[in-house]
Amino acid sequence: MSSYDVVSAYTLVIGDDTGEPTVSVHGSASAAWRELDREVRSRSRMRPRPRRVVDEESATRLASAWRAADPESRFWNVTAHRLPILLPVIARSAGPVAARTG
Repeated sequence: MSSYDVVSAYTLVIGDDTGEPTVSVHGSASAAWRELDREVRSRSRMRPRPRRVVDEESATRLASAWRAADPESRFWNVTAHRLPILLPVIARSAGPVAARTG
């Protein structure tokens, strides 16, 4: 028998008129917002942010300002997902196994 558990994942999609959009998947919201900040800074030729926490609000402001400079071709989106995953049963009852070995 198996059962399902649910994990969270966060998808970042960012793009402009330079080619294919960049899509990345992250295991936490903070990692997705940090990646959005890094991508926008890279595309804007800004210095990387010093090592400190990047929050949703500051990353959103930065990405929205980046998009506002060319709203016809720039876009970004961070989406949260809840993904069901199949978990196998690790242990079974000892009754049937003991009967076969005896």
